[in-house]
Amino acid sequence: MSSLAGKRALVIGVANERSIAWGIAQALAREGARMGFTFLGEALERRVRPLAEGVGAEIVAPCDVTEDAQIDALFAEVDRVWGGLDVLIHAVAFANREDLSGRFVDTSRAGFHLALDVSAYSLVALTRAALPRMTDGGTVLTLSFAGSERVFPNYNVMGVAKAALESCVRYLAVEAGATGVRVNAISAGPIKTLSAAGITGFRQMLHVAEERAPLKRNVTTGDVGELALALCGPAGAGLTGQVVYLDAGLSILGV
Repeated sequence: MSSLAGKRALVIGVANERSIAWGIAQALAREGARMGFTFLGEALERRVRPLAEGVGAEIVAPCDVTEDAQIDALFAEVDRVWGGLDVLIHAVAFANREDLSGRFVDTSRAGFHLALDVSAYSLVALTRAALPRMTDGGTVLTLSFAGSERVFPNYNVMGVAKAALESCVRYLAVEAGATGVRVNAISAGPIKTLSAAGITGFRQMLHVAEERAPLKRNVTTGDVGELALALCGPAGAGLTGQVVYLDAGLSILGV
């Protein structure tokens, strides 16, 4: 039997077939997980629904993570279809384009609030909804980036948001652990996705990472999917509160 056979997995944040979240979803579905997906708005629904149908998704529902009412409605649908949850994949992040260029010190109050709300607080809100439904233990997994610890050009407020996200992982892991729920993050190297397109100079970041990484390559969404599979399955049973780097070794270098 596959390691995740019959497990109910809800994936928040698939935008298209190049999304890291889609790489994770494919790996989970391949191992027998029952899949659910969310989308934000009609434009993304047109992209997400065919992908979801391709892996036999049982839930495809709207969710704006800044709206508590939409989170409540999403988990009401989880209750209706599944009656519980085993895996929550949080792959949501956003900052205004103007806050991903220029000087970090010029970040507006509204832009800072938006980035932290969507990219970090949403993990708290979604986990709060998920925990009562993970009655047999479970896994919450989110996505980070090395900009949480080191300065990357034009990453700006998103770096601060990822730092907050990683801190949330640790606090949530302590509170969720008593019920057998594990909370972790994967910090992947740069991958060309729809959200990455909003970062000025991202192509150069990809080139530099490939050139300098010990493995002399960039990681792929498939790489992230395989690691997520391990973290969500038996191989990750003793791991919680961790940020696991997956970047072809780039993070071990001093420069």
